[in-house]
Amino acid sequence: MISLIAAVNKNCVIGKNNKLIWHIPEDLKRFKKITLGKTIIMGRKTFESLPKILPDRKHIVITKNKNYLISDNSVTIVHNIKDILKYKNYPEEVFIIGGEKIYSQMLPCCSRLYLTEIMSFEDGDAHFPEFNREDYTMLEYEKHYDKNIEYNFLTFEKKFQ
Repeated sequence: MISLIAAVNKNCVIGKNNKLIWHIPEDLKRFKKITLGKTIIMGRKTFESLPKILPDRKHIVITKNKNYLISDNSVTIVHNIKDILKYKNYPEEVFIIGGEKIYSQMLPCCSRLYLTEIMSFEDGDAHFPEFNREDYTMLEYEKHYDKNIEYNFLTFEKKFQ
């Protein structure tokens, strides 16, 4: 099963200058809890924005650059988004973690969305694709407030697959 995890504000912004805009410790803990021991799939820019290879996760990096190499056993490089579609019927949950282009291309294939909805309107240069919430059942809605940031943890499951 392919799932997606993202932090998104009210303007659908997910980042600026290849970085997250917000530092919300509870969101980072949730990301770790949900993805630990799983496969995470991302674009090259998202991979390069990580502080390091995330422990206890298999990384799949999508890039058009055929010469792009990472010499680490936990990282696999693929050059075509179609290589990811094989995970749609995979029994274990795999996660799309960004960036903008990968989210846009993979959203229709995702069975679950784990979103942190940040109740703010900062501008950014990377955006989450619009989607129709009516196509999903909400499994989780949890309100939070931390250091003047209001946010919600939301989990959606696609109704028709």
